Amino acid sequence: MQFTLQAGQHRYFALQRTRLGEPLPGAYAQDQIAAGLATTTASWQEWSSIHQSYDGPWRELVHHSGRVLQALSYQPTGAIVAAATTSLPEEIGGERNWDYRYAWVRDASFTMKALWVAACPDEAHEFFDFMTAAAAHSNPDRHLQIMFGIGGEHDLSERLLPQLKGWRGSAPVRVGNGAWDQPQLDVYGELLDAAFRLRGQLGDIEPATRTFLIALADAAASQWQQPDNGIWEIRGAPRHFLYSKLMCWVALDRAIALADQLNATDRITEWSAMAARIRAAILEKGWNEEAAAFTQSFDSPELDASSLMMSVVGFLPASDPRMLATVDAIIDRLTDSRGLVYRYQTDTGVDGLHGNEGTFLLCTFWLAQVLADAGRCGEAREVFERAVGHVNNVGLLAEEVDSETGEQLGNFPQAFSHVGLINAAWAIQQAESGYAANERTPPENEH
Repeated sequence: MQFTLQAGQHRYFALQRTRLGEPLPGAYAQDQIAAGLATTTASWQEWSSIHQSYDGPWRELVHHSGRVLQALSYQPTGAIVAAATTSLPEEIGGERNWDYRYAWVRDASFTMKALWVAACPDEAHEFFDFMTAAAAHSNPDRHLQIMFGIGGEHDLSERLLPQLKGWRGSAPVRVGNGAWDQPQLDVYGELLDAAFRLRGQLGDIEPATRTFLIALADAAASQWQQPDNGIWEIRGAPRHFLYSKLMCWVALDRAIALADQLNATDRITEWSAMAARIRAAILEKGWNEEAAAFTQSFDSPELDASSLMMSVVGFLPASDPRMLATVDAIIDRLTDSRGLVYRYQTDTGVDGLHGNEGTFLLCTFWLAQVLADAGRCGEAREVFERAVGHVNNVGLLAEEVDSETGEQLGNFPQAFSHVGLINAAWAIQQAESGYAANERTPPENEH
């Protein structure tokens, strides 16, 4: 059907869904669709006016990113999906095409902070409740599952849809995500860090939740020396990834801080001793003299942007000479001509996949955040502005950016990118206000 609209005219469309065997629904009239759209718009405007009070730099971008995270949430359970799409490629014509329509445990900690900064405390609490409920029902005899369906589903087995060509010929198209069953040790730290961020609201933690959180700390203590698939969910051989060890340290550090609420003060001595062992191992094996930086995995010279998280989680201050050297190494050797940051160099073969990928927006925001924490606020602003320069005309970010063309790549809109934007903006605002990273008022206390 073709038609022509003149200035001031409108034509409304609505998509309806029915199950096989059910009667077809009647078509909506134009005024019904218009009324539904007006109600939806008014509801979003009301939500924004109630929930969003952040008043720092890039206010509109931060507020819009908060709305994106809300839009990516599934109201019946509180789950927040990583993205709303599947199989949009990280390289046009490549095979790095994944299904992101699930809720990752890893996102929990990052999203908690972002939702608080964007002044959405209810949504933060709902997401934490979803994550702890879904994760608590995992098999206790195996590693903690890293992601769940939006209804708490556990089996996310991956399959290919060969009848579909993929976006711009980028096959395969996938449903499900094969990483769901990978061992990824960082999830213990992410869940406990999320609990730590919500400590003021948790109050008297229910016995079942206390038992679960204590078990997470114990799992981190007992498993931290094992290799795993890491934050980037490599499909190659497991390795001793620095980030995984770091987040096991975070798990114990946050469990110690929560010990009173967990009724676990008797575990502090044991947890502290193990946290000290992990810390010593990271400082010894995670630092590489050849790279003059903290690197991707123990005894490896390969850089990885996730090492920036060492200062974000409080393992080392951003002003530590080793962190400053790592930041400079990443700027020098892990950025493209646009100044955006790669996760790691894909030509090392570590991830077991063919082809390349774009620069990672989340990692670029991490760099801005750490630069701000180190007092290099001018550089932080420059990095931040380079990243948000890729926001599209409706304020959305994908996962990656094509280094050649500047085109957005990967699933879209990407929660991680908007989480990174919010957290980096807040870090820059706090640094410019004169607060050291370890002196800042947690966002949850500001609203």
